[in-house]
Amino acid sequence: MIRPARSTRSTGWVPVALVALVLVPAIAGSLRLLDLSGGPTLMPANPRMSASPVPVVVHIISALAYATLGAFQFSAGFRRRRPGWHRMAGRVLVVLGLAVAFSALWMTLFYPRQPGTGELAYVFRLSFGSGMAAGVILGLTAIRRRDVARHQAWMTRAYALALGAGTQVFTQGLVHAVFGTSALTTDLSLGAGWAINLAVAEYVIRRRGSRRTASTTTGRRGSVISG
Repeated sequence: MIRPARSTRSTGWVPVALVALVLVPAIAGSLRLLDLSGGPTLMPANPRMSASPVPVVVHIISALAYATLGAFQFSAGFRRRRPGWHRMAGRVLVVLGLAVAFSALWMTLFYPRQPGTGELAYVFRLSFGSGMAAGVILGLTAIRRRDVARHQAWMTRAYALALGAGTQVFTQGLVHAVFGTSALTTDLSLGAGWAINLAVAEYVIRRRGSRRTASTTTGRRGSVISG
């Protein structure tokens, strides 16, 4: 008996690439947690966080878990092999995603302004933090309506915004190297990190939609021919 050939194309690299993107922020966040817990001081002092550590602890822990767990949701092969895990992890990711977004918004609103940044960074943080929270909520609403396409689209956008810190490592380094360090260049480099991630997310969403449309069209043609 001849079995239909299976695609050998692997998607196992996707989670690894996504986790690698946030490696630097993850290390920095872990060192900050060590500092706040009374361990050795390996990061520059940050009086804003030391005075009110709970929001930043919630943000770092939830962001690390969200970035790592969420990466595996983008592996089509992993989802097919473990559909139950995908649903269970999705419920956890909703909680983690909202914790990331709301803790970020809390710090933006109530922490003293981060030195070296200006009004533009403040607006960016409020806008993209709110956007991430909205993406998680809209994604949850969509899957409850069994609208898988919208669910995937909104969750992809939310995850892209959560990974902004990873991309900002590169955008800040590039912008500062070319244009120098100032409040304006720092603000713009932060915004560029989120904007790049959103652009990539939209590309992925549109590509996924095109494949879904092509698959549906092919299926209809096959039904007509066989009929």
